[in-house]
Amino acid sequence: MSQNEILFARAQITIPGGVNSPVRAFRSVGGTPRFFKRASGPYVWDADDKRYIDYIGSWGPAVLGHAHPDVIEAVQKAAVNGLSFGAPTEAEIEMAETLCQMLPSMEQVRLVSSGTEATMSAIRLARGFTGRNTIVKFEGCYHGHADSLLVKAGSGLLTFGNPTSAGVPEDFAKHTKVLDYNNVEQLERLFAAQGSELACVIVEPVAGNMNLIKPSHAFLKTLRELCTAHGAVLIFDEVMTGFRVGPQGVQGVYAVKPDLTTLGKIIGGGMPVGAFGGRKDIMACIAPLGPVYQAGTLSGNPVAVAAGLTTLKLLQRSGFYQQLSKQTERLVDGLNGVAAEMGEQFCADSIGGMFGVYFSEHPPTSFADVNTSDRTRFNKFFHAMLDAGVYLAPSAFEAGFVSVTHTDEVIDATVAAAKHAFQLLQQGQ
Repeated sequence: MSQNEILFARAQITIPGGVNSPVRAFRSVGGTPRFFKRASGPYVWDADDKRYIDYIGSWGPAVLGHAHPDVIEAVQKAAVNGLSFGAPTEAEIEMAETLCQMLPSMEQVRLVSSGTEATMSAIRLARGFTGRNTIVKFEGCYHGHADSLLVKAGSGLLTFGNPTSAGVPEDFAKHTKVLDYNNVEQLERLFAAQGSELACVIVEPVAGNMNLIKPSHAFLKTLRELCTAHGAVLIFDEVMTGFRVGPQGVQGVYAVKPDLTTLGKIIGGGMPVGAFGGRKDIMACIAPLGPVYQAGTLSGNPVAVAAGLTTLKLLQRSGFYQQLSKQTERLVDGLNGVAAEMGEQFCADSIGGMFGVYFSEHPPTSFADVNTSDRTRFNKFFHAMLDAGVYLAPSAFEAGFVSVTHTDEVIDATVAAAKHAFQLLQQGQ
């Protein structure tokens, strides 16, 4: 029995499902999850000391590669001075100034401890600012596990949503409208019928939680126009995409300015940090200035802020994002090339340092499209890649992430592993 199997059996005794976040359990792909003990650059090592090329990168934060020496040094220096104060620090101000400088839409920002906390707080703020209750989200977009966001579409566009998690009261769910991602017509119909009742629209401007799905320019443009016309707050959930797809996130790539932005992942440099911010008049509604309450003992934690600040400074080096995009495109082009060579119904797509792989003819544009992908074939491909030492997300509904330490050699090794995996699939293995 491998060490991974021993650890998984042990974990299931005291941890529900043996994991502290569901996707780690490998339920959708089958098999035993890998327990990692160390990481460096583009690599992670499991409990059996097997090395993998890592394309999860802690679900996005490891854009510099794992254990970047400058980030580790910053954490060590901060830790010596104390792990937490529960009081203001100068580093929090520097983090706020850095975020506001890097994201032109962000006039003020509040630090929190997770992406879920950021989106939950942004929605509460939007409701407090507008005095309205109803929020809009899109099927397949994930914004953390706050109650009102764990909702799917009902029987029709304007019907009440239904909770998709036990423990979420229908009373909460009824205030959430769920539309199809990239569907401009649905947006226009909803705002025409109920625009004056909508507090906010929250969206992953590039989706990463139903695999990678890019927005159409018309979709984001219409969102901005309708929210402005009807007084609703437009929230870009850039927890995953912020500083991952470009120096100004998706809002910079598509030139669409949200009212509020939520951040996480990269701004913590691998440590737990989140943030929400945007227009000053909206942020003025947050306590202690306004009536919308939000608080957190560990918000602005000095060790986490040190890791995040160091990461953000390194991202501002000249040519960083050009190199990151180039490496990600090399991976995608390589995967598409071997798939075409072998006649495999497969495609891959990317933006910045994010990518998606799909067992379908074309990249998807909605959650419905994602569901037409061959998940059985993906699961077999995942395990073939895992056996070959390539660690992809253990789900057909998750995007992948490249770091600047994924060199040509590393990516070429990945593509070679994929070619072998396709060969195994075609041999029925």
